[in-house]
Amino acid sequence: MSTARTPSPAPETPATTDPLSLIDVDHVRLHVGNAKQAALFYAHTFGFQVDQYQDLTTGSRDEASYLLKQGNIRLLLTTGLHKDSVAQQEVMRYGDGVKDIAVTVEDAVAAYEQAIRNGGESAYEPVERSDEHGSVVTAGISTYGRVVHSFVSRSGAYDLDQVKDGGAFAPGFAKTEGLSVNVYNRQNPCGLMYVDHCVGNVEEGKMNHWVEWYEQVLGFRMFKHFDDADISTEFSALMSKVMASGNNLIKMPINEPATGKRKSQILEYLEWHDMSPGVQHLALRTDDELTSVAALRSRGVDFLMIPDTYYQTVWDRVSAQGWEVREDHEKIRDLGILVDADDEGYLLQLFTKPLQDRPTLFFEIICRRGSQSFGKGNFKALFEALEIEQERRGNL
Repeated sequence: MSTARTPSPAPETPATTDPLSLIDVDHVRLHVGNAKQAALFYAHTFGFQVDQYQDLTTGSRDEASYLLKQGNIRLLLTTGLHKDSVAQQEVMRYGDGVKDIAVTVEDAVAAYEQAIRNGGESAYEPVERSDEHGSVVTAGISTYGRVVHSFVSRSGAYDLDQVKDGGAFAPGFAKTEGLSVNVYNRQNPCGLMYVDHCVGNVEEGKMNHWVEWYEQVLGFRMFKHFDDADISTEFSALMSKVMASGNNLIKMPINEPATGKRKSQILEYLEWHDMSPGVQHLALRTDDELTSVAALRSRGVDFLMIPDTYYQTVWDRVSAQGWEVREDHEKIRDLGILVDADDEGYLLQLFTKPLQDRPTLFFEIICRRGSQSFGKGNFKALFEALEIEQERRGNL
């Protein structure tokens, strides 16, 4: 999923033999209250290009959408244009958030039908949008809460490689022209490359249900497992299982709250999300954590504050795993970046505060130096930082 190449199934297993073989993360759709304003927010703060749009001026009478691009990340921000639209109804209940984690496949209809045979529930039946240049076929299945996985197959001018090279996203989309923020972002990149993983929060007791769902419906496998002994503080805890697609294209950690003295971040999320499961955060990958975080901080991105005491032990902890962090240690501390290691390498990560007024969706900025884990050694420090923010919000 890097900008240089797109992961694909192993050569000995052609994509056509398994309709659920994933080619790429096609896009992540967010339902938002005002797509035009949200597009400019993400452009100014995170460096995305406001690449294309679909609205009343392009013939879309029901909704407006803006396609944001950076590296191989494609965010699609959608707002309903009337009170009865699905997007507007969901924003009223949940606030801005992720609606659809869409994946590119060879044949969207075949993937959809296979997922239904595997026990999946239809979110919407196959839809084809086409013109003289090509076609885009989509079909969706429902996963936890309000979230959908769309299967997307593309042809002609709408082939994914052409979209990556600047081609039209789908019939009915127009290219954005004349935005000075796009010029600025090209000259001052933030270095975000692709979606590393996507984390879902579900109700207590439902984690294993959704683990089995991803195994049976989409053919995912469990990649990692963390229990309340791994992810806890004096006051709160959670449990998490990480599901991965067969070719490791996308990883989907699933969190549920665990019993604690006070309210966990998962329960806080659920309470401000109409007690409905949903996407807690998107992890966006960079190859240069220090440069990316510095650029994002300069643009006004609000990150969690990590206590200075964290850096009194982190270097010894990483060294004990057999790794020396090659990035500047002082700059890491000054930027408030978290560091962790496993038997494959180390990683650097940092989490934003919620991206909207409700304490729900946030982003993670992550850089992997071999490590394929999720920062287990940072969980305690991260939870303590989150609990400080919960207390400030009156939600602990």
